Amino acid sequence: KYAVCGDYGGWFRQRLWPLSRKNRPKQIIDVFEGKSLLRNCVDRIKGIFDADHIMVITNREYADVVRTHLPELPTENILGEPIGRDTAGAIGLAATVLSQKEPNSVMAVFSADQIIEPDKPLQEAVQKAFNFLESHPKALFTFGIKATFAHTGLGYLKRGEKAEVDEDGIYPVEAFKEKPNKSTARKYIRSGDYCWNSGMFVWRVDTILEQLDRFLPHNAIHFSRIGQAWGSEKWLEVLEDQFTRLEKISIDYGVMERAVGVYMCELDCHWVDVGSYQALSDTIGVVDQDGNVTTGNTCCEWIDSGDNIVITDCKDHLIAAIHVDDMIIVHTDDATLICHRDETDHLKHLLERMQTEGLERFL
Repeated sequence: KYAVCGDYGGWFRQRLWPLSRKNRPKQIIDVFEGKSLLRNCVDRIKGIFDADHIMVITNREYADVVRTHLPELPTENILGEPIGRDTAGAIGLAATVLSQKEPNSVMAVFSADQIIEPDKPLQEAVQKAFNFLESHPKALFTFGIKATFAHTGLGYLKRGEKAEVDEDGIYPVEAFKEKPNKSTARKYIRSGDYCWNSGMFVWRVDTILEQLDRFLPHNAIHFSRIGQAWGSEKWLEVLEDQFTRLEKISIDYGVMERAVGVYMCELDCHWVDVGSYQALSDTIGVVDQDGNVTTGNTCCEWIDSGDNIVITDCKDHLIAAIHVDDMIIVHTDDATLICHRDETDHLKHLLERMQTEGLERFL
C-alpha cells in the first residue's frame, strides 16, 4: 500500500499571493501550528503508511525543496512533474511509477492543501477502503465530506442507495457534480443526498491504469512509455518528452464521472481546502470581538475597524488600522497586499500586470 500526496491543482496559487510565491509554494509555508500543509499531510497519514511508502508529486522546480522539507522520505519518492497536467496527469504518473515498483499495490491519493482534523476519522476511512478493495478489487473508492453549508466553491458527490453494498457506511457514487451556483448548492444540502468532493481516492494501481487506458487512451500511451523508461538513464529525458504530450484534464472529468464501480464513504470531520485567504483564516485564524481575523505572528492594533483578515509572516511587525473594514491585508518581507475581501478574483489580473511591468521578482 502506498500513499501519494500532492497539490494537483498547482503549487503556486495566485489567490494566496504574496504569501505563496513561485519560489515558495503554499504547501511548504508554515501556516498551521508551526507546520506546513505538506508536513501536516504527511504526518496525518504516517499512522497508516511507512515513510518509504509515501510519495509526493510536485512541480519539478520544487522537488529539491520538498526533499529537504521531508528528509525522512526516500529521494526517489519525490516525483517532479515537468509541467502541470492536472490531476489525471499527476495521478497517472504516480500510478505508472508504482506499477513498475509493485504492480499489485494499492494507492491512496491525498491532497497536500487540505486541513483535516482530527486525523482518526480519515485513517479509519482509508482502512475501510483497503478492506473494501480486498473484496471489490476493481472498485474506485473516494471520500465525501459531510456538507455543512451550501458551498459554491466545491464539487459534490451524490450518494446512491446504501442497500447496493453490504459494508457499513459505504455507498455507490451516483454522480459527480461540479461546483454549483448558490441555489443548486442549497438544493443539494436540503436533499441530504450530497456531500462535498474531497479529491481523495483509493484504488489498485492496475485498476486506475486500466481506467486511464479506457477513458484517456492518448494519455495512457505516454504513461506506458514513461513506465518503460523508469529506472533507466533516459528516465528524465523520456519523462520530459512524454509528460508534456499529455492532455491536461482532471481525474474527475477524465475518469471518475464516466467510470462504473465508484464507491464512497463519508468523513465527518473538520475539513478545509486551503485555496483562498478566507479558507485559510477560517481554519487557523483568531477572531476578535469586531470580526477581525489574524493568523501566525500577526500583531495588530485597531481603531473602529472590523471584519478584516490580516496575515503576516514577519515577526515583530505591527499592522495598525483606523476605520478599515472588510479588507484583506497580507504582509511579507518584500510585498504587501491590500485588497477588499470580495475582490480577490482580481489577484490574477494584478499578477499578470506585474509580469508585463517587469516585476517578476515579486511573483
